[in-house]
Amino acid sequence: MSTLGAIVAACVLGTVLSLALAAAVAFRVRASWISTLVSYAVGAMLGAVFLDLLPHLFEESKNPGRTASFILLGLLAFFILEKLLLWRHHHHDDDAPEEGGHDPHGGGHDHAGGRVGWMIVFGDSFHNFTDGVIIAGAFLADMRLGVVTATAIIAHEIPQEIGDFVVLLHSGFGRAKALFWNGVSGLAAVAGGIVAYFALSAVSDWIPEILAFAAASMIYVAVADLIPGLHRRTGARDSLIQVIFIALGIGSIWIIHAVLFPES
Repeated sequence: MSTLGAIVAACVLGTVLSLALAAAVAFRVRASWISTLVSYAVGAMLGAVFLDLLPHLFEESKNPGRTASFILLGLLAFFILEKLLLWRHHHHDDDAPEEGGHDPHGGGHDHAGGRVGWMIVFGDSFHNFTDGVIIAGAFLADMRLGVVTATAIIAHEIPQEIGDFVVLLHSGFGRAKALFWNGVSGLAAVAGGIVAYFALSAVSDWIPEILAFAAASMIYVAVADLIPGLHRRTGARDSLIQVIFIALGIGSIWIIHAVLFPES
């Protein structure tokens, strides 16, 4: 398979899987399973970073200090981005009661033009476009690295898309409409992958920096966003399940790294 074909296949697979599982959760699967999926995503993302992305970057880099600086810069950039998103979210929440479109107790739906839902659609589209760029950069650097990175991103996208689907339903979208727009936003990853393939092919010297930002993205999302949510479940059984699925996430990346693509 060509590099472009692998990029498109990985992006499409991620969209289809996340959409199918979002529908399954919404229609049949218990919401409590989301925590299990998040645990697996944490393991897959951290495994991809520390077993593949970082070793590849530092082995190939002629300037390890520059690579480390871009990782650090990426962490700071994602912190600032999340701060801006949180500010926008709280600003919206403060204004919503005056317009009669928000139920502060979380009941019912937000029917104020589905604003929250459309914010989710546009925000998720941008996020998926960025994921496509990251996947393309990884495949252009190394086929194994591309598979590992795509696996980690897909693992993260599945619980995120499930959460987004639930928010769309709460904001007044019907199930069919929510699935449709989840699919549309997911296709942004394909667009990002194709654009990045042609852009990064022309400026291949920037691929290490793109991968450094990819590593920063996965570290930040796993450690700052996902793990704190897991700590809300403090029971011994829940904690054990989380540890097991984090280990399974890491293990799946190790299998790709050591078994499917040995010494590649």
